[in-house]
Amino acid sequence: MTMKARLEIKQTQKLVMTTMLQQAIELLTMTRLELTQVIQQELLENPLLEELTDSEFEIEGEPTGMYEGSAEEGEEEPPRQEEGTEEFDIDWENYILDNLDLGFSEEEATRAPSPESVLPKEVTLSDHLIWQLNLSCQTEREKEIGLALIGNLDDDGYLRAGIEEVATECGETVEDVERVLAIVQSFEPTGVGARTLQECLLLQTHTLERERELAEELIHNHLASLEARDFARISRALGVPVEQVMEACKQIKALTPYPGRKFGQERIEYIMPDVLVVKNGEDYQVIINDEGVPKLRVNPYYRNILRGGGGLKSSARQFVEEKFRSAIWLIKGIEQRRQTLYKVSKSIVTFQKDFFDRGLDCLKPLVLRDVAEDIGMHESTVSRVTSHKYMHTPQGLLDFKYFFHSGISHRDGDDLSSKTVKNMIKQMIIQEDPQKPLTDDKIVKLLHKDNIIIARRTVNKYRKELKIPPSSKRKKLLL
Repeated sequence: MTMKARLEIKQTQKLVMTTMLQQAIELLTMTRLELTQVIQQELLENPLLEELTDSEFEIEGEPTGMYEGSAEEGEEEPPRQEEGTEEFDIDWENYILDNLDLGFSEEEATRAPSPESVLPKEVTLSDHLIWQLNLSCQTEREKEIGLALIGNLDDDGYLRAGIEEVATECGETVEDVERVLAIVQSFEPTGVGARTLQECLLLQTHTLERERELAEELIHNHLASLEARDFARISRALGVPVEQVMEACKQIKALTPYPGRKFGQERIEYIMPDVLVVKNGEDYQVIINDEGVPKLRVNPYYRNILRGGGGLKSSARQFVEEKFRSAIWLIKGIEQRRQTLYKVSKSIVTFQKDFFDRGLDCLKPLVLRDVAEDIGMHESTVSRVTSHKYMHTPQGLLDFKYFFHSGISHRDGDDLSSKTVKNMIKQMIIQEDPQKPLTDDKIVKLLHKDNIIIARRTVNKYRKELKIPPSSKRKKLLL
């Protein structure tokens, strides 16, 4: 078989994404904070970009002046110093400080503690345990093992690493690690250092005032039946009255399954909305929240250099042209993101106007395709622009995804939002008789009375999504 070299012409179709298109897609998915960080980074790397002040932004106009980055034909170069004039550079700050009696010396101010050093510090779980470890351990070897154990505790106070793993980390025997773990488990908060929920509860039973032995027996051997609230079965197995089992259960409920949560409370994270929806008469106004996002333009000085040549060398001109294109792409990409976000938000407000007026009961079924067809964009574009973004509305601060969900059939013809049905199920369970909780079948029948066509498996699914246990576990017995 002989091999021959020959030329062939082949026609194919390819989807090629330009750099500008890739950047525009990335900007769509960014949150307001991420967009701000990208802009600030570009301001550092691209000398042709400059940030507009508020006064300059008002003069430039909104939004064209900011996002198009175009300079007016009559722009002038930065003013030059006229010949024969001299600019005096006076260091007013040092002049004032040199001639001002502050009442104390700079050396004294340097020695003074900083304000941060006197601020109260939140005591974490690790801090609290290490303090007790220093008081309890007799040797440095024990202290090193204790520090390794404390370092492997999660925020709930549980030891997530295996004993063998900690022993290998410290270069100690398993027996020594077990011994120090027993010391750590004696610390406050009670139950810390446990490896399982069962062990955590057992470490706390010494604090019980009544039915301590029975409570320990229940935790040791009947935890599954206890979770199912099958008190009759436990009573038969142990040969004790049901009332005594219920009293022991009441004591166990007073124990803490997550001892570490007493320390180092979670930091509060504040969400800044990307869009504001404000009621204006009978309608709603959509406002894009640009607060804190730098406003950009191309520096007019560099633009004039490109127009006139300015005697730039080839390499310098190539660099300026490249940065100019990059700046224009970024400015246009930000404007495109802004316009897309506005169109999507406006469409959502139009579809869900009844919800904004009257609340959750009037929330309509809505999918991404509905909005995409309304604004004439692709469904994937709508998905990207609604990702990780929030809208401040008269009904509260809501994730964009909150408005998109399936519908449940109604005999009257209009579909109901799945969120509305979930809320109805939640309210039914809140108002149920604690002694006779509603089963999923009963909830289906009640919804059918309201002309809502729904299957039992759907009710079961919604109940689980609401994190509501089944009726067998919701039943509350008189204690």
